[in-house]
Amino acid sequence: MPTVFRTLLAALLVCLPIHASYAENYEAAMKVFQNAGESGAYFETAHGYALFPTIGKAGLGIGGARGKGKVYRQGTPIGDTTMTQLTVGLQLGAQGYSQIIFFENEAALEQFTSGNFEFGAQATAVALTAGVSAEANTGGGTAAGASGGRNDATTTSRGYRKGMAVFTVAKGGLMYEASIGGQKFSYEPLKQ
Repeated sequence: MPTVFRTLLAALLVCLPIHASYAENYEAAMKVFQNAGESGAYFETAHGYALFPTIGKAGLGIGGARGKGKVYRQGTPIGDTTMTQLTVGLQLGAQGYSQIIFFENEAALEQFTSGNFEFGAQATAVALTAGVSAEANTGGGTAAGASGGRNDATTTSRGYRKGMAVFTVAKGGLMYEASIGGQKFSYEPLKQ
């Protein structure tokens, strides 16, 4: 057990500099997604979205990720959200990335904001500032995204699945990973 604890501690310590090195700049992250190919069109049609300017992720056998974001309904912020993830499997390294989850309709937004929401399985490959990701949730939904870096990002998607579409853009880091884990989201509405 001490080896597992040391491994997790080392992975989290590697993750901290990546997360701290990127300020949580919502406006800049939003511009990246608005100008990144297909994801830009979702801003026109989505009922809402959750935007995470920076998610830091690290792993060495056991890994973790964490990021804070805001939830928007038709462009207006309605609450704060936090993503946490614990992964177990073949993984090594650390990375930082931005993520956005678009909600097709009010039902999808309510599902996300009703309490603790979770995506079930994820596969990711990121090399420095270029990355590709594919995600699947336990409800059968899937989404995919690709990035050449923050300044020249492009994205693709197969549309909404279960009312949600997910895009990621690599910010930096190097991580090799073949792991199983889920992203869990908490939500807190803005105080009126």
